[in-house]
Amino acid sequence: MRLNRLLWLVAIAGIAFSCQKEKSDVKRKALLEVEGKFLYLDQVQDIIPPNVSSDDSTQIADSYIKKWVTDVLVYENAKRNISNKEEIDQLLEEYRKSLIIHQYQQKLIQQRLPQEPSEEEMQTFYENFKDQFQLSENIIKGIFLVVPVNAPKINNVRSWVRSGDTKALENIEKYSLQNAISYDYFGNKWTPFSEILKKFPVQIEDPAAYVSGRKFVEVSDSTKHYFLRIEDFRKTGQTEPFEMARPRISNLILNKLKAEFITNFENEIYKDAVDNGSVNYFEK
Repeated sequence: MRLNRLLWLVAIAGIAFSCQKEKSDVKRKALLEVEGKFLYLDQVQDIIPPNVSSDDSTQIADSYIKKWVTDVLVYENAKRNISNKEEIDQLLEEYRKSLIIHQYQQKLIQQRLPQEPSEEEMQTFYENFKDQFQLSENIIKGIFLVVPVNAPKINNVRSWVRSGDTKALENIEKYSLQNAISYDYFGNKWTPFSEILKKFPVQIEDPAAYVSGRKFVEVSDSTKHYFLRIEDFRKTGQTEPFEMARPRISNLILNKLKAEFITNFENEIYKDAVDNGSVNYFEK
């Protein structure tokens, strides 16, 4: 049904265009031609999402066909009327050259440079440039658990969250499967404290002082109990932990290596060309 309506639509649209002037691809079903360019049925079918209604598919096809035809007409009209064709050709050639050089350089970089700096290199960079890794927000490690106000074994839950040891974590995980509204364990991953505060039913004026003075927090409202264990914290302005800065350090080192590699590579190519006589300087 959708295909029939699509073909009907195209037949109506095709009346507005001239007869075909060039041969179309015989292996594909051509729907229309304008300015010697052909639009094929498979092109239109490819842009129609699955499981859409017949009316929607017809509307999508109609919009695509109009846009395709308009683009062809505007482009061909522009080609006939622009006066700076040589300038455009030059710009296209410059872009093509830049693109080919870039692709070649990226291939060389993939072949000759490591995918990631060594751990020692990253640690050394971190120690040498710690002043560049200052926290812009408070971060914590810990456990955050939310349970209904009438959840069973609240005293046990409180004790498990306070403890945070391996056995307690096992108990929390088992308990959470049936009783928790939400459970977040981030004891091995630094997390912005602001993300946790979004889930708390209280307003905290000084988050830095709040996290630095507590290991365990329990808050309740009319429907829920909120439990937070703070394993570790860093305040705004302190040095960012290495494990958190690690991805950025890796990128910084790799970008520096890439820039140095490209510079050295270009210098070597130039020197080799001069040495072997490929570059011929004319006397002034």
